[in-house]
Amino acid sequence: MAMLEVNNLNVAFDTPDGTVQAVRGLSYQLEAGQTLGIVGESGAGKSQGVFALLGLLPDNARVSGEVTFDGEPLLKLSEKQLNRIRASRIGMIFQDPMTSLNPFMKVSDQLTEVLIRHRGLSRRQALQESLQMLDAVRIPDARSRIHMYPHEFSGGMRQRVMIAMSLLCKPRLLIADEPTTALDVTVQAQVMGLLRELQQEFNIAMVLITHDLGVVAGSCDQILVMYGGQMMEYAKARDLFYQPAHPYTKGLLGAIPRIDEQVEELVTIPGNPPNLMNLPPGCPFCDRCPVAEPRCFAELDPAEHFGDGRIRVCNLPRELAV
Repeated sequence: MAMLEVNNLNVAFDTPDGTVQAVRGLSYQLEAGQTLGIVGESGAGKSQGVFALLGLLPDNARVSGEVTFDGEPLLKLSEKQLNRIRASRIGMIFQDPMTSLNPFMKVSDQLTEVLIRHRGLSRRQALQESLQMLDAVRIPDARSRIHMYPHEFSGGMRQRVMIAMSLLCKPRLLIADEPTTALDVTVQAQVMGLLRELQQEFNIAMVLITHDLGVVAGSCDQILVMYGGQMMEYAKARDLFYQPAHPYTKGLLGAIPRIDEQVEELVTIPGNPPNLMNLPPGCPFCDRCPVAEPRCFAELDPAEHFGDGRIRVCNLPRELAV
């Protein structure tokens, strides 16, 4: 049995202008110790689909479907029951550490609060474990820096603090939402390398959310490609990079700059993502797809399962879709 099972997850937001269909019919599984990369452009539904698992959506959200974590139905749990799972069994690294960390509290207070609240440690014990975790995420001179405020750290160091905070309770699952956003390429590589090391050291599963396929290339076991709130393709990382089966996946891969080729212009996917309040009746990618046929604008075939656990949602035969 998989550690995390998501089946037909739907997330919608009721707004004064209409209903936003943020996530539609999303299904996937994650085994213990493995890493799933969820990729797609901004507005694809990546983050909302994960926030729904932890009950972190606003009051105007409507969620349906089934989500099971270690045999527990997450969507049916009360707020009190979810609070026992958050941090202690499922850790979360949010997208922007500057806004996720409290600017008015010292890092030491924010770290120790997690351990005092979720594990019942004393202030002294919590401070000692927090120091050990800051050392584990390679914070230089952690003993003196732990008493600093978030603004006194660089962006990369703040991200390391967030990683440390998410791992304090030794969760079984870690969710990283765009963990390298706003970091330069060198620091991105350091953060991703650190996450891989910590994952192996603590034997945790990870869901990595990103818009950059380059980030997940050496980090994920499986990759889920989302567009317009739904799955476009799901495959093992190696299969997806070497043999993409969906036009959108191919477009994302083509947009990654290469150092072994000289090009005058960067490749892009023309057009814009669909309006989630007015989605087309067919494939959400049809307006931007270079190989779309008239039927694609009116209907979308069910998910196609093929190969070694691969899934794609496309009307065209695989040989024509890419």
